[in-house]
Amino acid sequence: MNLTIKEHIKNKFIADFKNEPLLIFSPGRINLIGEHTDYNQGFVFPAAISKGIYAAISKTNDYVSTVYALDAGESFQIQLDNVSPTLESSWKNYVLGVVGEIQKTGKQLSNFNIIFSGDIPSGAGLSSSAALENAITFGLNELFNLNFTKKEMIYISQKAEHNFVGVQCGIMDQFASMFGKENKALLLDCVNLNYKEFPIQLSDVEIVLINSNVKHSLAESAYNERRSTCEHIASLLKVNSLREVSWKQLENIKEYVSPGDYKKAQYVIEENQRVLLASEALETGDIQTLGNLLYETHQGLSNQYQVSCKELDFLVEKTKESSAVIGARMMGGGFGGCTLNLIRSSEKNDFIKTIQQQYKLKFNKQCSVYEVTTANGTQII
Repeated sequence: MNLTIKEHIKNKFIADFKNEPLLIFSPGRINLIGEHTDYNQGFVFPAAISKGIYAAISKTNDYVSTVYALDAGESFQIQLDNVSPTLESSWKNYVLGVVGEIQKTGKQLSNFNIIFSGDIPSGAGLSSSAALENAITFGLNELFNLNFTKKEMIYISQKAEHNFVGVQCGIMDQFASMFGKENKALLLDCVNLNYKEFPIQLSDVEIVLINSNVKHSLAESAYNERRSTCEHIASLLKVNSLREVSWKQLENIKEYVSPGDYKKAQYVIEENQRVLLASEALETGDIQTLGNLLYETHQGLSNQYQVSCKELDFLVEKTKESSAVIGARMMGGGFGGCTLNLIRSSEKNDFIKTIQQQYKLKFNKQCSVYEVTTANGTQII
């Protein structure tokens, strides 16, 4: 774990608030496969990673709660008897959301101080928001003996994002951050949160993320639009979600939906199948099949679901020219962020050097590279 950040927030906390804090680490996540399927109550295949949010928290006798985001150099105060979203679009709504949603359960909070920092690259699609929500929820749960289960805590985090941030996210990010296991990917059924652990044993293959370092402004509005489209098609078929829809059912309503919306629903049905096939491939050590499935997912996200962008498409297409890469796809909500790549260890360094040169030449912009290690979920440190 990154002791530097841990020690930094602890020292800052003691200097500012003059008492010893409780320290929490909450990880970000990757998702091997299963993109935009969680809010359709489908299957996803995430893993928690060693980058995340570190938070220091303690009770206070002050009349307000103080929250300090160390990386942003910003702080604000919360009046616990008047918690509502701030109109500015900022990190503050993640914290306010958690506090507000805890209060809605009837559990009592008194004032507290929090300082947090992290090492998840901003806008990379590694779920820094879910890591922050879980860190706050987990910290308050411990501090005030609220006795929430982990499952209850991730729903509080999710509702914070829905009701205070305005992103109608599924449950995957909060789940992976809270329940993650080191060296494991979790095959999650988003209907009931049943999950199965799969060891990530890729022999001489590594998971490498390449950050496009772009985030197009479409991202949040398009995310909510996609969710709305999926819910509309499910309602036409009188089912709860696209998870329950068969090819035949979708075909039956083809004339009642636009070609674009039909393709989006088609993508979701296909992606759920790919997640299950990927879990079989991981179990049998068939890395080539896993890689092929990643490429298929990227094609679906780009052409059917239409959440990719030219930078992500370029990064994925270029991997097909290299023997080093077994599979690649865009990861996350879309319109920027990272690609996830399965790369042969022996050829990794040469590939990274080449892709960085190609990307700079094409877009006059640097891409960043992160090598991923998995981690356990939200915890006291």
